Amino acid sequence: MGEKVSRLDRNARVYVAGHRGLVGSAIWRRLQAEGFTDLIGATSSEVDLRDRDQTFAYFAEHRPQVVIDAAAKVGGILANRDHPTEFLSDNLRIQVNLMDAALDARVPRLLFLGSSCIYPKFAEQPIKESSLLTGELEPTNDAYAIAKIAGIMQVQAVRRQYGLRWISAMPTNLYGPNDNFDLTSSHVMPALIRRFHDAARSNAGEVVLWGTGTPLREFLHVDDLADASLHLLEHYDEPGPINVGVGSDVSIRDLAGIIAKVVGYTGAIGTDPSKPDGTPRKLLDVSKLGALGWKPGIDLEEGVASVYAWYLANGREDR
Repeated sequence: MGEKVSRLDRNARVYVAGHRGLVGSAIWRRLQAEGFTDLIGATSSEVDLRDRDQTFAYFAEHRPQVVIDAAAKVGGILANRDHPTEFLSDNLRIQVNLMDAALDARVPRLLFLGSSCIYPKFAEQPIKESSLLTGELEPTNDAYAIAKIAGIMQVQAVRRQYGLRWISAMPTNLYGPNDNFDLTSSHVMPALIRRFHDAARSNAGEVVLWGTGTPLREFLHVDDLADASLHLLEHYDEPGPINVGVGSDVSIRDLAGIIAKVVGYTGAIGTDPSKPDGTPRKLLDVSKLGALGWKPGIDLEEGVASVYAWYLANGREDR
């Protein structure tokens, strides 16, 4: 456990679970650019990680040396509120099966990616890693949060019992190419991009935001998360989770203004306080990651513009 973390072998077999998703696809691109030659992944139709036998069979056949767990059932505030059973059950099964199979194969290096929603609703800001399990969770996504907390615990248990050098990282709110822009199941950033795009195209007079518009959120581009993930695999080896973010936040109303500017929407922006706000603020303390020599490289307006360009180029505006 005390050995220095070393540079990953670029010829090592690396399994990226969830490699077609928002996070996994970004990690795959980053590893390819870094010269990794043996990347493997499987779609959910090829290997359903909720199925224990399928998961164990995949590990037995492919024997990865590094595993990055970016596989999860994810969704925005509405999806989490309305389907807590699936968010708890699916994510627990994915994590347990994947990590049990990785343990059975004695995978020496594993990165589990969680979420900043693991922290208490009213945690002191910015949120330090030590805030975990010190208060009540935000009720609109507590099922997802509990699943991710269980993943952290499993990483720590494996380290303690078997000495494998597994780690967990907790990214803040993410956005980027390959995001989900469905209005009923997406996170706030892609949902607003879709809504403001539709409003600009239809010359709508007003876009109404859910809630008061006052909650503060931190946003990290997935390409930055992918870069941080590789950095952590090569520089971090502790039992506790480590935060990944940008160290600054923005109100939902100000975010809406940035998106409106990027997509060319010039109408009014209103709010609907009858809808839930969620956690009032969720800014991560990223000093631990900064001390390891990493910082983000994509600012918010630049990132929003690049995602909107991807959205248009990939025909997502008609979906």
